[in-house]
Amino acid sequence: MSEPNVDVVRRMFAAFAERDLEAMLASMDEEVEFLPVTANLTTGGVPYRGHEGIARYLEDVEGVWPQLQIWPEELRGLGDVVVALGRVRARGGGMIIDQPTGWVFKMRAGRILHARVYGTQEEALDAARD
Repeated sequence: MSEPNVDVVRRMFAAFAERDLEAMLASMDEEVEFLPVTANLTTGGVPYRGHEGIARYLEDVEGVWPQLQIWPEELRGLGDVVVALGRVRARGGGMIIDQPTGWVFKMRAGRILHARVYGTQEEALDAARD
């Protein structure tokens, strides 16, 4: 049986794969904060904030990464936290990335409030325990 928070995160990943902003925002709190690797290249490491920030993130992804694919292979619900472990493959800005990665989502009232991408699965697991 699936957990509601895990299902929300699963739907968000599916929406991101389609670059479907409206479907992504349906899973996100209005005060969402998202810190992806892309922020290191576009915002100086400042998280994307709110629904406007998520719209900007999708624009930045298109500009920075001609190719960006993610595979969340395992999702774990830990109360109000969901950890996703998987892989990212990206090409852009003279970089090629192909590595395991992890995501941590903090939920509020069944929607994503905070999300962060980690460089390794171990970092994501450690962050989720904090």
